[in-house]
Amino acid sequence: MDNPLSHDLKGRAVLVTGASTGIGAATARAFAAQGARVAIHYHSSAAAAEALAAEIGAAGGEAFTVAGDFNVSADVRSVVERAAQRFGRLDVLINNAGGLVARVPVQDTTDAFFDDVINLNVRSLVVACAAAVPHLRRAGGGSIINVTSVAARNGGGNGATMYAAAKGFVSTYTHGLAKELVKDGIRVNAVAPGVIATPFHERYSTPAMLESFKASIPMGRLGTADECAGAFLFLASPALSGYMTGQILEVNGGQYMP
Repeated sequence: MDNPLSHDLKGRAVLVTGASTGIGAATARAFAAQGARVAIHYHSSAAAAEALAAEIGAAGGEAFTVAGDFNVSADVRSVVERAAQRFGRLDVLINNAGGLVARVPVQDTTDAFFDDVINLNVRSLVVACAAAVPHLRRAGGGSIINVTSVAARNGGGNGATMYAAAKGFVSTYTHGLAKELVKDGIRVNAVAPGVIATPFHERYSTPAMLESFKASIPMGRLGTADECAGAFLFLASPALSGYMTGQILEVNGGQYMP
């Protein structure tokens, strides 16, 4: 049977934010393997982003890197514009940039910490969508895929309440934006990873915490970044998911079953 992805995503212009490592890097690599042209956004991990672009190029794909601090709205807009200018269009926006910032108990939450979490996980995503929509409209439609989290469903682990709440916003925003943009042929969906073995958890979760998380997962193990990438390909493909919008795909080993 012919693989629709081999034709469906070929030549598409795709921007993956937060793409230097982890889920973002695996997703950028997967799109390039399908013939898409990929913009790899990064903030501080320049070496990893350049290595990924070189890897994609060596495999015959097309990718370039674009830097920007997603705590700064002007940088977010600039990243989107540079990606669209480089490719002459934009077909797919994957809002993967985000992070826990820190594990902070509620009694220690400061205004500065609140702002850091919201700016990185909420404001940057909203700004990226606003900047991308005119380009997607000019392309005749396209796809926005947001990254939420199982934390949006279960409140997150210790000290992650603000992060979980921010991802709850992302989930709800996905539903609302899908309704707003459907008339433009722009589908808006989201992927909600569970506990994935990436630098995210290397930075914020202790081995004991990861063992505790693992115990709550029916598959009995953590996921990998590559196991998340297919969900993004599926949601970006009109052939495979053309009648889907406003949906959230849970990739969590059975940890949460809606």
